[in-house]
Amino acid sequence: MPSPLPRPRFDQFYRYDALTALLFAYAEARPNLVSVRSIGKSHEGRDIWVVVVTNLAAGMDIDKPAMWIDGNIHAAELTASTACLYYLHQLLELHGGTSPEAQQINRLLDTRTLYIVPRLNPDGAELALADRPRHIRSSTRPYPYTEQPVDGLTMEDVDGDGRILTMRVPDPHGGYKKHAGDPRLMVPREPGEHGGEYYRLIPEGFIRNHDGLTLRVNNDREGLDLNRNFPGEWRQEFQQVGAGPYPTSEPEVRAMVEFVSGHPNIGAAVSFHTHSGVILRPSSTRSDKEMTAEDLWLFQQFSALGEQHSGYPAISIYEDFRYDPKDVITGTQDWLYEHLGALFWVVELWSPKREAGVADDHGWIDWYRRHPVEDDLKLLRWSDEHCDGLAHVAWTPFQHPQLGSVEIGGWDKMNYWRNPPPALREREVARFPAWMTQIAMSLPRLELIRVEVRALGPDMWRVRLAVANAGYLPACVTQRALERKTVRGVMFELHLPSGDPAVSLVSGKERFEGPHLDGHAPRQSQLAFLANKQPTGDRAVAEWVVRAPVGTQLTLSASAERAGAVRTEVVLD
Repeated sequence: MPSPLPRPRFDQFYRYDALTALLFAYAEARPNLVSVRSIGKSHEGRDIWVVVVTNLAAGMDIDKPAMWIDGNIHAAELTASTACLYYLHQLLELHGGTSPEAQQINRLLDTRTLYIVPRLNPDGAELALADRPRHIRSSTRPYPYTEQPVDGLTMEDVDGDGRILTMRVPDPHGGYKKHAGDPRLMVPREPGEHGGEYYRLIPEGFIRNHDGLTLRVNNDREGLDLNRNFPGEWRQEFQQVGAGPYPTSEPEVRAMVEFVSGHPNIGAAVSFHTHSGVILRPSSTRSDKEMTAEDLWLFQQFSALGEQHSGYPAISIYEDFRYDPKDVITGTQDWLYEHLGALFWVVELWSPKREAGVADDHGWIDWYRRHPVEDDLKLLRWSDEHCDGLAHVAWTPFQHPQLGSVEIGGWDKMNYWRNPPPALREREVARFPAWMTQIAMSLPRLELIRVEVRALGPDMWRVRLAVANAGYLPACVTQRALERKTVRGVMFELHLPSGDPAVSLVSGKERFEGPHLDGHAPRQSQLAFLANKQPTGDRAVAEWVVRAPVGTQLTLSASAERAGAVRTEVVLD
């Protein structure tokens, strides 16, 4: 008998070995629904696990339309892994039930496949979860140089409390001062201000070869950003920091690219990150006006559904989420959508600002450059009232080996900014399963609607196979896929018995490409002035004339990369 379904804790982050054991426990508990495969090895040699979720009794994973879901490509964004685990657990817990929600999941796993990678970057996450953590961006591979720094400050946990905070040092030339109403809060000096008590704020860390006067904060020796290493719109290091020496140079990214490329049934994807509490949609390199109109409408429609399900706003990366107004950010989205033509979203989980009642009207990125001190006071109250005062850590004296007497404290960005506090993690990730299920259930799905055999003579037969796209989306999913020529129309095939001279094909081709099939999404409103000229654009028919004796068995098949495959057998009689 299968094992009981695991009962994971969503208020804690799993280290690699525990995560691996959990995933295989799911496979052992539901072998008819779950398999765990390695898509490749990380830089340090860890397997990168994909959890394949589909009902095998209803067909193989590759023969069904599929959705890709990943998390934790960035080392410290650990709640992204939790979001993947939560969805996996909900799918398996609901499957087989009779409630309306369970029946939706039953149909989902009968007709679709989910490829879930809870941790795309196991090395970086393991470092972020270490007893004395370091919060690098992504991979642990040294880049762009392998040498250790010979001077400067390296950010790390110096007092051994498992956190990397801020050091404040009294300095008349410092740029910060204590807030008059709450001295725990450090605020910038006003322009032209003099005569007060001022501080220099320095990231927590050790300093090598300190001259007693000057210091610089070293970049992480591990300078890669795996999300900048994808082939779509890839740019060199001087244009995009962390991009790596060439596209897919990093094994984690190469593993994903090879897996997705080898599974053309993937028509949509969601990648979980932290933090901002926002759903990001393409494009990242062009304005909405420059996007293919049909795709923009689709993204807007499904993004609005994401807003309804999650309560997160959905915005364009290019229009609303650029780090610099004169630059663009490229990454996974530019490969999956721009290159392959699959639907794709980034979900930035968790907004401490929103928890504290800070409005988003200062902009998603601009707020981090400058914002009113009232926002900081709201966040400090939130730390006191809802986080036991731990989101903003009290300043504690420490004898630093290079700087002497300092205080360590301030915002705990790892545990309360990059990730929600433990008590809020499950609530945060529970916002998204219904939306992801709705996306997956909207994917195209090829169905057999009719098979006809008609005798044209004593050993001559006309055989017809009719299929339809039962999904909401077209079989290509996006117009971008057609523009990039990454998908074909329906591929029909007639499989004749081999080696039988009495059987031959009189007309038609054994294999040929049919049309691209529409989905049942309306092309326009019923009140549109011009009629829809293709009301049955979701259907296609193949026809062959075969010479064969009575009783011959033929196999017919049709497939569309993103809509799945159907097969049937007919007997000529």
